[in-house]
Amino acid sequence: MDVSEPASISSGIAQRYATAVFELAKEGKKLKALQADVDALDAALSESADFRNLITSPIYTRDAQGAAVAAIGKKMKLSPTVGNTLNLMASKRRLFVLPQMIAQLRDLLAEDKGEVTAEVTAAKALTKAQTDKLAKELKSTVGKTVNIKTTVDESLIGGLIVKVGSKMIDTSIRSKLAALQNTMKEVG
Repeated sequence: MDVSEPASISSGIAQRYATAVFELAKEGKKLKALQADVDALDAALSESADFRNLITSPIYTRDAQGAAVAAIGKKMKLSPTVGNTLNLMASKRRLFVLPQMIAQLRDLLAEDKGEVTAEVTAAKALTKAQTDKLAKELKSTVGKTVNIKTTVDESLIGGLIVKVGSKMIDTSIRSKLAALQNTMKEVG
């Protein structure tokens, strides 16, 4: 049994829904509304354990999930396109791919604006000046506007790990020490 198969199936489902929603929003010139919906849904998923449970738990019926996402969509004032998509996903028992769909929509929206997101892991929190300087350097390298998403990992000791698309630059002291340790093992 290939354990990666369910994940690839989920990402394929999420990609199809995200592409359809994005194309409908772009066609209707509603990309700003879509961006607001994506931000609202992402915030709801990160803040509400009940919402995460609703979309992943098999104990809820299609009707219960449909009624819940309809109420949530109305309360959050989601656009009709996103609200209808959530209802369709509930009726097809596909709400579990919502987090992946949101990530795909973020990527599509950023690509449409000519932006790229860089995931930066630092040993300590970066200052505004450091973040701006890093964004400027990355923009000159990548050629697009760079949005920086920063996380802190004190185990890096120092330095940064920067991921832009499929490229990763690791200047952390932890990785340099690991490389030195490997070199020492080869010598001895």
